[in-house]
Order: sequence, then structure tokens, then C-alpha cells
Amino acid sequence: MRPKHREHHRTARIAWLRAAVLGANDGIVSTGSLLLGVAAAHAAPETLLATGIAGLVAGAMSMAAGEYVSVHSQADSEAAELEQERRELAADRGGEDRELAAIYVGRGLAPDLAKQVAEQLMAHDALGAHARDELGITDTFSARPIQAALASAASFAVGAALPLLVTVLAPGAYLIPVLAGTSLVFLAVLGALAARAGGAGMAIGALRVTFWGALAMAVTAGVGALWGTTVA
Repeated sequence: MRPKHREHHRTARIAWLRAAVLGANDGIVSTGSLLLGVAAAHAAPETLLATGIAGLVAGAMSMAAGEYVSVHSQADSEAAELEQERRELAADRGGEDRELAAIYVGRGLAPDLAKQVAEQLMAHDALGAHARDELGITDTFSARPIQAALASAASFAVGAALPLLVTVLAPGAYLIPVLAGTSLVFLAVLGALAARAGGAGMAIGALRVTFWGALAMAVTAGVGALWGTTVA
């Protein structure tokens, strides 16, 4: 029977949403902090621009490589688990049938009903049933390395481009306060939108991201100011 209505759940967004939010947040925080630190050290405008562009490119590539390696390791682990389960099904299908039934009993089904459900699911897709209910591997949460890498790189580049654009447009005399203020606004908006997409409270999401971004920028600006004073 086909369902009469289609439900939309936020869990389908978790994989790409995590990578995208992490990338954009890192782009704003790292590039904004980097530019603030260099600006506080009294660097020339050309140096600021070159630093920002280099930070954007290096950060995007680093995010892509890191996400790909990390998520690919998860994918390799999932593949190994599925291969082991495939061998166990071939060696002892009856034992795997009982194991699946025991899982359903643990979730609240009566033993006879659990046995019947396990038998029917095993007949339909034995490996899929064990992957889902024994190993916790589903299509929704399965590892997708390339998707995660591209999402992280693209979102980092977009996030990093925002403080870089402010650096180009802001008056030199007011660069540090304007850059810091706009970066915090960008972070607050990102945190609120990410929280809304995930079904969480927008105010808490914005506050959480803004606090850690402000801390990172304050520390980096302080180091830059100290370095500039020392050099001078």
C-alpha cells in the first residue's frame, strides 16, 4: 500500500547541514579573525587582501580534504560492517534470523510477532534489515564523502568571502570595528538559520555561534595588536 501523505523530516538534512554550517562558520570565524589579527598589526591594505584571499583558498581546500578523509573513513567502516554481516548471513542465516527477532523483542514486540516480523524482513532484504536494525546504517545517515567535501569547501568559501568583502569596502580608519561587527552579525544570522533548518531555537543557535566567534576574533586581534606593537 502506498502512503496517503508524504512526511518531511529534518533528519534527512543532517549530513549536508552539518558540513555546510561547519564550513560557513569556520570561513567567517577563521578569515574574519585572520584579517582582524593582521589589521591590528597595522598591515598594509594590499597585505590584508592577499592574506584574506590566501586564507579563503587554503581554508576551503583544508575543509574539503578534512571532510573527505573523515567521512570516507566512516564509509569504509560501514562497508566493512556490511561485508561482515553478509558473511554471517551466508554462514548462519537461522542464527541471524533469531538475532533480528531478539532485537525486536528488546524494542517491545511479543516474541511470536518479533519472529514473524524478522522472517518477513529477512525474506525481503536480509542484509538491509540487519544493516538498519542491528548496525544502525541507513540511507539517510550513510556516509557520503564527496558530498560532504564539496559542501564544506563551498560553504567555507562563501563564509570567508563575507569578511573579505567587508575588508575591501570598509574605510581604512574604521576597518577593525566594522569588520568585527559585521562578522558577528554574519555569525548570528548563520547560527539562527542553521538552528531554524534543524528545528532548534533560533536565538540559542545565534548566541552560541556568536559567542565563540567573538572569542576567537578577540584573541586573534589581541595577538595581532601585541605583535604589531612589538615589531614597531
